[in-house]
Amino acid sequence: MSVTASQRVLPVPEPNLTPATMIERAIALQPRLRDEQDATERRGVYSEAVEREFRKAGFYRCLQPRRFGGYEFDLRTFLRVTIELARGDVSAAWCLILGAGHVLMLCSFFDPEVQAEAFGTDGEFAAPSVAAPSGTATPSDGGWLIQGMWTYASGAPYANYFLPAIQIPAENAKEPAIGLALIPRSQWEMLDDWRGILGMRGSGSNSIRVAAGRVPRGYVIPVDMRNADVSKGTPGLRLHGNPMYAGRCLSFFHCELVSLMVGLGYAAIDEYEKIIRSRNTIWPPFVPRYQHHDFQRALGLALGMVGAAKRLALDAGDVYMELCRRGPQGGEPFSLKDDLELFATLEHGGRLVWEAVETLFRTVGSTGARDGQRMQRYYRDMSMYRGHISAQYETVAQRLALAHLGLLEQF
Repeated sequence: MSVTASQRVLPVPEPNLTPATMIERAIALQPRLRDEQDATERRGVYSEAVEREFRKAGFYRCLQPRRFGGYEFDLRTFLRVTIELARGDVSAAWCLILGAGHVLMLCSFFDPEVQAEAFGTDGEFAAPSVAAPSGTATPSDGGWLIQGMWTYASGAPYANYFLPAIQIPAENAKEPAIGLALIPRSQWEMLDDWRGILGMRGSGSNSIRVAAGRVPRGYVIPVDMRNADVSKGTPGLRLHGNPMYAGRCLSFFHCELVSLMVGLGYAAIDEYEKIIRSRNTIWPPFVPRYQHHDFQRALGLALGMVGAAKRLALDAGDVYMELCRRGPQGGEPFSLKDDLELFATLEHGGRLVWEAVETLFRTVGSTGARDGQRMQRYYRDMSMYRGHISAQYETVAQRLALAHLGLLEQF
């Protein structure tokens, strides 16, 4: 490697930026994101102008190490930013957050020299990731040859790297090993195939194809996102001294998704209140709908369910940080059971938001189901989460039970 981590220390754009200010910036962007929802859907991703605002606000650098030009805020701050942006447009927030959040994997598992090269001289880093190992990495000329195609690479349009799961074939092994690959933008192609989907139409979840990507040796590592062993620490912990870079993947990933859904839940509540304040009941006595007990009940249920999910998501962020600290500081590693338990808990937060949005959609009236109506969009967007493989709480419940009973070493 031509650059070592000890030589690479990048300036922070705003050295005095605080978590509170970053959250305020996310809130301030809500009206613009909401106004551009239609255009974002038609385009398949938010505009380049909005992307510049996201970078200017520092959102991509929220979890990025200070050494490499980031703010190194904690997970609760990142999740608060996620919720506020998703309240403006969950589709746009999904694209941003799933491009920004994978900096945690880079800075946890990859060697210091690889991290330094990835951040370059400007500290800019954004990378989608796909957990399904839909490609292979084979040794070639002292490095790796990467081939494959990955669907649903959310965050691809504005990314400069790709961090997918890959298969590492090995001789005399029945199954290939699972790893992570760090692939520069020059080595992959984003397909124009994010069309005709029910919801999350502006999330930039395009497919990525790698025909014959070539990366250096350290750009492929044997880490399985489903069960990342951090019991002996990580390169990131040793380099940065922050336990946040010594955590597992499953629960962190779902912290992101449920926080996105919480923001969507609040957006649906905002829209519901707007509608019931502007329309009367259809049967006498004719009164504004917000004064009628049926609509009050639906709104109150949604407020309670989304509020519970928000508290669950933010608390999960704190628990995740504590699990990360517990390993190196207390000698009790962040285990697979811990990861599954936190993951399963978060899934029920997502389920609460789904029930809240479904309640609002079915009680707001048929007007909300028309094309171009925000309530219809929110329902479609929520449906995409409900069908996501990570939201299938019955599946994870079984795995958690197996781990609890000592019957599951890995899956």
